[in-house]
Amino acid sequence: MPSRSLADLRAPFRARAEAWAQACEQSGLDILIYCTLRSLDEQQALYAQGRTAPGRIVTYARAGSSAHNFGLALDFVPLVGGKAEWRAPSPRWEQAIQIAEAFGMESASKWQRFKEWPHLQEPNWRSFVQ
Repeated sequence: MPSRSLADLRAPFRARAEAWAQACEQSGLDILIYCTLRSLDEQQALYAQGRTAPGRIVTYARAGSSAHNFGLALDFVPLVGGKAEWRAPSPRWEQAIQIAEAFGMESASKWQRFKEWPHLQEPNWRSFVQ
């Protein structure tokens, strides 16, 4: 099972993530971080989904090709009354992403190839793992 702990993230992304989470809380935005560090096996299983395993495609990143595999990404969802608000975009999603960008995080909601609203990562994360 992937980690949900910010402690498993690598610096400097961990510092960005902690500051972002605190700023969300201070602004009254309740968020749930549901994935930080993900093993290579977990990544490969997600990649297989919708291809060689049942389900819909949820990632285009093979094992070793995701910032999650190196502790340089997180997935989150805003909460409303303790329940996940998966419908995006919404004002809560946009607020959380705006705060993340203010702390220098990259949001996959801005990607051109596909949009992944829950995903935040260290910009140019590959330079940290080479």
